[in-house]
Amino acid sequence: MLSNDLPGRAELVRRASELVPTLQKFSTWNEENRRVHDDAVAALAGAGIFRLRTPQRYGGYECDTRTLVDVAAELARGDGSTAWTASVYWIPTWMASHFPDHVQDTVFAGPDSLICGTLSPSAMAAPAEGGIVVNGKWGFITGALHSRWQAIIAVLVAPEAEPMPVLALVPTGDLQIVDDWHTAGLKGTGSVSTVAQDLFVPQDRFLPLGAILQGQGASHANRSSGIYQAPLLPVASASSVGVALGLARAALDAFTRRLGDRKITYTNYTSQREAPITHLQLADAAMRIDEAQFHAHRLAALVDRKAAEQAPWTIHERVLARADMGAAVQRSREAVETLANASGGSSIYLDVPIQRIQRDIQALSLHALMHPNTNTELYGRLLSGLEPNTLYV
Repeated sequence: MLSNDLPGRAELVRRASELVPTLQKFSTWNEENRRVHDDAVAALAGAGIFRLRTPQRYGGYECDTRTLVDVAAELARGDGSTAWTASVYWIPTWMASHFPDHVQDTVFAGPDSLICGTLSPSAMAAPAEGGIVVNGKWGFITGALHSRWQAIIAVLVAPEAEPMPVLALVPTGDLQIVDDWHTAGLKGTGSVSTVAQDLFVPQDRFLPLGAILQGQGASHANRSSGIYQAPLLPVASASSVGVALGLARAALDAFTRRLGDRKITYTNYTSQREAPITHLQLADAAMRIDEAQFHAHRLAALVDRKAAEQAPWTIHERVLARADMGAAVQRSREAVETLANASGGSSIYLDVPIQRIQRDIQALSLHALMHPNTNTELYGRLLSGLEPNTLYV
């Protein structure tokens, strides 16, 4: 049912901010257990965080992407793994909103139906009566341990037809979970692998991936909503970039909290606050965070403007979206590294947050779609008059 009484951006950011102490409380548990604590997931659900990209008729908010950026940034001030997991859920939720409406009725049967997913076509599919049969494995499936559904991608090979990547929705319970998430960063995300063995997917639960990449789904009910008409990659970029920004802000918070109580060992500085090098490091980090915010907000503004206009995207706009994401990640990572380098030997203890923040943002920046070098090269390629060398724009 559609509602005009929906929480606005300020309200949702406020809710996310109020969750920060709770998320901080579970951050160590998340790392030790390699998953997000059930109570943290329940807190996110209670604040409506999982509804930001759910269609309104299922109790969702259909938020703009600027809201996603600002909410994710607040969540990341509490815990990077939890924020990353929440932001990743928003992307397959958006993808699921492109499926036929009767399929959505099943997938969104509850207001907080959690959907995990991937953009990697690491499985194969074959035609079968009434659908397809899928076999394969997907890695880095953030949030799989709490999800009811997974958006999978497989390459459909049919007789006398070109191989075609397809996106399918399958119950997570039909997949095998492989507990292989042993990592240095974002350890609490529980981004395990999942496996399909002779999994049957009915005809109405898979779509050509190309249609989703272009924001052209099979839903009639969602065609009037601009947020579901955008291409996938700009949407995915804007959904996740706030986590990097929030981790940089968390590093600044963590550093300044310890500043007055720390001396610089083997010097005459009784307080790190008095040292000129500290002033330079703090100013440099703060300015880089400002730059990261600029790129994150410019990306969100582009996606939201195009959604409002429901206008076609140019190739320059698509590539710029990825370039802005890469720039925001790079500036955020640089800010964290500056603050971590200024935090002294005591910062290597696991109860000092800066070391976890540094590992988390390093892991995030290595993501194939978020890697700054990949995105900068793609933008430079376009500026040089060449076509993109990827379908993921």
